[in-house]
Amino acid sequence: MAKPDEIHTISLSFTDFPEDVQLCILSFLTPSDISNFACTSKRFVSLCRDDPRLWFSMCNRKWGSKTQINKWGSGKISYKLLYNTLLEYENLIGFWRRSGAESDSPLIFFEWGPFHIAGSRVKPSRTGTYEVIKLPFLWMGITSKGEIVNYLDPVGKVELSENVMNLDDLGVVESELVPVNVNFVGRTHVVVEENGTAFGYSCNSPQNRGFKKVSSSGNMKEEEYEDLCVSPGSLPDRLMSDIYQYFANKTSPGGNGSARRQRRRERERQGRRKWEPENYVKIVNCSPTPARPLQGLWKGFRDETTLEFFLVSYDDIGGIACRRLVELCKPLSANAPVFWTLNTTFIESPLSSEEENIYESRMHIQPLAEADDLCEILPSADKRVILCMLCMNSSYDLVIPDLAGSPVNPRQAEGRIWQYENGTFGFGFLRDNHIIDLRCIAQNGWILEAADIS
Repeated sequence: MAKPDEIHTISLSFTDFPEDVQLCILSFLTPSDISNFACTSKRFVSLCRDDPRLWFSMCNRKWGSKTQINKWGSGKISYKLLYNTLLEYENLIGFWRRSGAESDSPLIFFEWGPFHIAGSRVKPSRTGTYEVIKLPFLWMGITSKGEIVNYLDPVGKVELSENVMNLDDLGVVESELVPVNVNFVGRTHVVVEENGTAFGYSCNSPQNRGFKKVSSSGNMKEEEYEDLCVSPGSLPDRLMSDIYQYFANKTSPGGNGSARRQRRRERERQGRRKWEPENYVKIVNCSPTPARPLQGLWKGFRDETTLEFFLVSYDDIGGIACRRLVELCKPLSANAPVFWTLNTTFIESPLSSEEENIYESRMHIQPLAEADDLCEILPSADKRVILCMLCMNSSYDLVIPDLAGSPVNPRQAEGRIWQYENGTFGFGFLRDNHIIDLRCIAQNGWILEAADIS
């Protein structure tokens, strides 16, 4: 037996491990880390750059539990391309709200499909229940040739089958789906535009996501130049320098009527457009947290038949604001929040007798279809167990100063927020005799109480 001072530690370098072990270790790294590692040895250049096993392991480790990696592009595309594509698509997952236009369904929900990203419109049902309607809206994927394709479903009735992302393979006519571009402007803003309207964007260029580069010499054909004429506000940041370079090098607009022809073609193209551009802003904090229990997307009844969506957020000055989602999508909306308060100190249960009377003297707004069932499910007198309460004094004098001196200010009222033991909450004002109870729209990435629209 060797003595303690005779035991030697055996050191192994990375090259001593079997190749399968090396690939497993490398799959934990980011592409930039792998690029740096490939520079350390000629032997690792081909392993890190071209070996499909490495890039498959990286894709599978990061997204394997959410989508079927080997079905993207019918399994015929490089996993390196797939990794870069999914890395960009990953930021889409979650809820987005439409911005700058009124809409009865401003909420979009993106989720992983087996071989694509699926976007769905989410809106309240009109059945007198808490059910929400989820309609197919947008499909994003890759063809077997590595082409990025995005199809918009205006009607919301098309379902993808098998692992195909070609319009001809879907078994639908062209009028049912609209090829579109999803332009990323930062990480919290996307623009959905019909294909061919955004600076020559083509879905068939995965290397540069289809954006046509403008020649630095300023030499551009008239057909290419007309692609620059799009509505303002939909220009991705990465094209700004190219557009500037083009106009900086252009010496003269010409006097042969090219501008008039270009404007005529633009009007004709606008007339052929099937889909107007839509802007969407990501809802970053769409779920409550222990520190922010009221935060997120909620649904509740304004009356016994009208279900509405609410967005509750904590602002930068420490306040809590609740707004109707349909009002947030309006351009420069002057509508005040449903409630806003600077007080964030909760009073733990049990409540005082005065506060219990305030709560018990109010009726809960609930759908007629569920009123009888709720009485059977919740046998207690209050039908809910209060965990804590928040006193609020919603004042919008800073938002609407002309009401500050008014003797009767409808936007300044005292109220209460009751948080229930099950994680939901309700709110009401002392001037009213009712409480609006809210439920979560989604939980753990799943839409709750989605209606069956088949």
